[in-house]
Amino acid sequence: MSATAAAVAPRIWTVLELLRWTTQHFGAQGIETPRLDAECLLAHALGSDRLRLYLDFDKPVENAERATFRELVRQRAAERVPVSQLTGCREFWSLPLRVTRDVLTPRPETETLVSVALARLAVYDAERGARPAERGGNAAELHILDIGTGSGAVALALARERSEARVLATDVSPAALALASVNAEALGLGERVRFAAGPLFAPAAGLRFDLIVSNPPYLAEAEAGGLPPELAHEPREALFAGADGAAVLRDLVAGAPAALVPGGALAVEIAPDQAELVVSLCRAAGLEDVAVHPDLARRPRVVSARARGVV
Repeated sequence: MSATAAAVAPRIWTVLELLRWTTQHFGAQGIETPRLDAECLLAHALGSDRLRLYLDFDKPVENAERATFRELVRQRAAERVPVSQLTGCREFWSLPLRVTRDVLTPRPETETLVSVALARLAVYDAERGARPAERGGNAAELHILDIGTGSGAVALALARERSEARVLATDVSPAALALASVNAEALGLGERVRFAAGPLFAPAAGLRFDLIVSNPPYLAEAEAGGLPPELAHEPREALFAGADGAAVLRDLVAGAPAALVPGGALAVEIAPDQAELVVSLCRAAGLEDVAVHPDLARRPRVVSARARGVV
């Protein structure tokens, strides 16, 4: 090939070269996880997965695939659209979930809520002399209420972990409930997780539960201007709860005792600076054994408690 021909030959981009360039570009834009985001978006554009990228580092990327990837990169960097919305999926508790702008993207810290809920159920099992079905037991059905289910992440994780669980998952957003139902069916959990529309305890009027969980909106309205730009793409009603962020938490905790069986548990996700307030709300509501649980970053993330009475 002549020097002139070489000069005008189109550049061949490999998987590794695209990852390197995009990681640098995302880093310059202030994106917190530039390499991870680049890998997720390129895998999506190639119809592959992240592991396959490492096996195909030297593979050339075709023009059509590169065009798809280029548009994803533009939206991530320029518009700060979350990766989960660009790919349409997110893993939570090792479960693949569909995600859209109608729901909050499930976050790693919310897995703390699942862990705490399962630990509370283990104590509850011991007190009532039951053994989970997964361990060869014949435990009676567990009735769980998930308030503000969004994508269904917490409800589906609990249903997957406890096969005797029957979950009522609620939300004020019909669009969120529709998506959560799709996730439940895709995971084969549709028969054990039921969805209902309405605020707080309204869809569960007259029912009582062994466990109530919730990841409610808990951000203060005044915080809106200082939040990561990605949150602008998520539903506002799932993020903000009044002037101090505790409007929903107050009603949720106050209503929990009437909706729990004796000895049943409540577990709610909170902002780290709300721990003291929510602990006091639990005690004022007559709940016992109140505890604060940190996330993996050692920040207060979940408050749990139990209803009075013998199991």
